[in-house]
Amino acid sequence: MEIRRFSESDNINDVSRVYALSWKLAYVGIVSQDYLDSISEDQWSKILVNELSNMWIVSEGQQIVGSSTYSPARDEKYNDWGEIISLYVLPSYCHQGIGTKLLHASMNELIFTGYGDIYLWVLERNNSARKFYEKNGFKFNGDTLQTTIGGKLLNEVRYVYNT
Repeated sequence: MEIRRFSESDNINDVSRVYALSWKLAYVGIVSQDYLDSISEDQWSKILVNELSNMWIVSEGQQIVGSSTYSPARDEKYNDWGEIISLYVLPSYCHQGIGTKLLHASMNELIFTGYGDIYLWVLERNNSARKFYEKNGFKFNGDTLQTTIGGKLLNEVRYVYNT
C-alpha cells in the first residue's frame, strides 16, 4: 500500500467510488436508506476535482482504497485553523490502519503549513468515526451544526485537535 498525492494518472471517479461505498456502509441507520441506495459511484467526482491539491490517497497497485482532504478552515470563527474535510476508506480495507495514515498525512501537512489547531465535523450518530478521531487525539468541543442529507435533518459535531 502506498500513501501519496493524487496524480494525473489517477482517476477522480475512483476516489468518488471510495466515498460512495464508504457512505453506503458507514451511514446505514443514520442517513435514509433510500438516499444511500441512490448514491452513484461518481457522485463526488465534480466536487473532488476542486480539492486535488489538498488530497491524499492510498492505493494498492492501481486501485485507490482510501482518500483524505484538508484545507484552511472554512469557518470564519476558526480562521487560523486547519480543517480535515473528508476521510474515507473502502469498507473492505477498514481496520488496517489506512484511515490513521490518511488522517496523519493531512494533519501533518496542515501543521507543516502553519496550522497548529485543526478541526473536523463528524455526524453525531457516527459513533465509530467519533471513536476513531478520539483515539487520534481529537476532542468534541461542544459545537454542533444541523445539516440535511437525503431529506433527513442530522446533527454534526465538531472535533478539535490542538498541537
